[in-house]
Amino acid sequence: MRYLRFWLLTGLVALHGAGAWAQTTATATLSGLVRAADGGAALEQVVIGVVGTGVGTLTDGAGAYRFRVPAGRPLTIEARRIGYLPLRQSIAVLAPGEARTLAFTLVPDAQRLGDATVRGRNGASDVREQASLMRIDPKVVSTLPTPFGEFNRVLATLPGVQATNELSSTYNVRGGNFDENLVYVNGMEVYRPFLVTSGQQEGLSFINPDLVEKIEFSAGGWQPKYGDKLSSVLAVDYKRPTAFAASAQASLTGGTAHLEAPSKNGRLTYLGGVRYKDSRYVLNALPTQGTYFPRFFDAQAYITANIGPKENPGRTTLGFLGNYARNNYRFEPGIQETSFGTINSVTRLTVYYDGREQMRYDTWQGSLNLRHQFTENLSGELIGSYVRSDEREFRDTDAQYFLAEVNTNPDSRDFNSKVRERAVGSQFLHSRNVLRARLATLDARTTWTPTASHTFRAGLKGGRERITDELQEYSFLDSADYVIRPTALFTTLRLPSERIQGYAQHTVDLDSGRTLTYGVRAHYWSFSGQTVVSPRVQYSWRAHRRKAVTYRVAAGLYQQPPFYRELRDNTGFLNQNIRAQRSYHLIGSSIYEFKQWGRPFQLTLDGYVKYLTDVIPYNVDNVRLRYFARNNATAYAVGFDARLNGEFIKGTESWFSLSVLTTREKIDQPGAGYPTRYIRRPTDQRLQLGAMFQDHLPGNPSVQLNFFNVIGTGLPFSPPEVPAFRGTSALTRLYWRTDIGFSKLIEFTKGTAAVRLRSLRLSAEVLNLLGKNNLVSYNYVQDVNGFTYAVPNYLSQRLLNVRLMAQF
Repeated sequence: MRYLRFWLLTGLVALHGAGAWAQTTATATLSGLVRAADGGAALEQVVIGVVGTGVGTLTDGAGAYRFRVPAGRPLTIEARRIGYLPLRQSIAVLAPGEARTLAFTLVPDAQRLGDATVRGRNGASDVREQASLMRIDPKVVSTLPTPFGEFNRVLATLPGVQATNELSSTYNVRGGNFDENLVYVNGMEVYRPFLVTSGQQEGLSFINPDLVEKIEFSAGGWQPKYGDKLSSVLAVDYKRPTAFAASAQASLTGGTAHLEAPSKNGRLTYLGGVRYKDSRYVLNALPTQGTYFPRFFDAQAYITANIGPKENPGRTTLGFLGNYARNNYRFEPGIQETSFGTINSVTRLTVYYDGREQMRYDTWQGSLNLRHQFTENLSGELIGSYVRSDEREFRDTDAQYFLAEVNTNPDSRDFNSKVRERAVGSQFLHSRNVLRARLATLDARTTWTPTASHTFRAGLKGGRERITDELQEYSFLDSADYVIRPTALFTTLRLPSERIQGYAQHTVDLDSGRTLTYGVRAHYWSFSGQTVVSPRVQYSWRAHRRKAVTYRVAAGLYQQPPFYRELRDNTGFLNQNIRAQRSYHLIGSSIYEFKQWGRPFQLTLDGYVKYLTDVIPYNVDNVRLRYFARNNATAYAVGFDARLNGEFIKGTESWFSLSVLTTREKIDQPGAGYPTRYIRRPTDQRLQLGAMFQDHLPGNPSVQLNFFNVIGTGLPFSPPEVPAFRGTSALTRLYWRTDIGFSKLIEFTKGTAAVRLRSLRLSAEVLNLLGKNNLVSYNYVQDVNGFTYAVPNYLSQRLLNVRLMAQF
């Protein structure tokens, strides 16, 4: 309780100080559009600010901006974007409450190129000053060829990211697992379902691509303002509409629709979308045949209101973000047949199933965001969020399997037929698992910019968690006429707890080319009674002689207090003595901005070392992580990432990436038989090449090609319950996924259609173009002689998908 009192007192002092600084300041409204001089295209992510103050904003996807500026004195307004010359315009004195329009036309700059943006003091971050931070164009996500239009698939082509299962939205970063990734939408932390065991059962990820305005992704070394995880941060901002727009999309795997508009008086904005996913078309291409009933649906809304006084309505804003998702997966398996081995020695596993699986995940997530501009240099934000998750996992399946040799003689009449059975067995799985989670948080943040060179940020967050998990499951494997590996678990677990988190950081521009950010985070969890403190620092500088080169260094301690799944072992016991996992990050990187063929490019190079202590080891079962629930391991990750992005084709952005990684762990569990040396972790993918390429017909950009390609070395797989073989298995296989899409855009002139139809886009996509048998997991089967066989489970085969999208 002494920690709780300390943080509450700290929060009250911070809020009292913010109120003391607040004062009434007369303001006016400035709005307008920013366009490029070469072609007149609208420019998004342009920093618009008042020179000599911290007041500013960013343009949206339509090149529009709108923000409050001081009234009663002349102002100089500046527009900046990397790749363009900065432009300043002076305006006369504005009266309080006055609204004025100011347009900018930016000229390309041959010396400063790339896709980074200059940092504005109103919350816009400079990708050059933060190590391993990348910004992604939301338009790329909407055209990327994917089975389900999944937002997270674009991350698979980024350096340091592994996403080797197209059926799942999970991804791993620089040797970590997917539970170690932070995801924020408009400041609200996003959670995923707990009970998902395979990618087939996954519904739609939280982020709706139709609603996105800005995407930032950090693969390590992020600032203290972000939370307590070990591997990565994905921060997404949804749009604040400036004009009416809508879209609808349909494909063989589902459909989407969205609507956005401001109110007539400009005080309210509305943004909403619905998505539906039916994955039968893809799942029917899997090796396991049966009857699939996968239905996934979600609806989201983002509403903002300017609730300030009439003369300055934008001074105080209130935003609401709500999401409801229903993921309903039912499967009645039939038969699975898998052949494996060498050309001269082929073994075939045939499995006959009886029974069914039914998984249902209902999730409600919502947040209220209150922002207030106390003065020109001081702003505050209060975010309250609530998450409710009801999950049900029912399973009764009986599998009869036959393992046999196959005739490999092409001249034989029985070629490719089974000639001798090695094993006959059965497996039974039963589960009646129900999990309920209730998570509520309140987060207060403040930003103070006393001068143009200094920005202070601080925040305090309190949270309450209530988790109930009812487990009823058992299984056994009858192999060669005797039962092995029987399991049974019947228990009810309850986890009530509270968390208090806080951070403080300072960013200072030392001069025109050097920036330093340093700060600290603290986290207290009532369940374990542990308080962790995590200092972090970043430094960036631009070469004096070569202005196009920026260097960055980041170091810090990143600690991840356990959530629920890390606490529970296979017997259903919650370990209250478990501690937060620790990861020490050291990252060095450089950005080289250059021009080739008259177009901008950027080369980013990152080298990193991560050393982890108090690690909680885990096993991977498809997309389920089974934790040891003990801090009994140390680990490290060392790697190098490279990314080249730019306009390989004029007017379109593409990129290529290279990742080299080694990550190992040493498990300290005497008597269990684990190797005493460092061994490969489950995410140890040594090499990966990624590409996201866009092209169009010469002279006809309405016909577009989108190319997605990931090639990576295989992940280590180890037989279950054989500790001596953990991390040593040679059962690795190359992962190679190539998707390609062709689209035709038809644009309509204004007023052509009564429903204000702006455009139609028809796309044809070939998924898994090369027909690769990509591996997701292994089944381990034993024959009468006691030999164990690793039977591969493959992902989807080559498929054709068609999409039609209309924009209004």
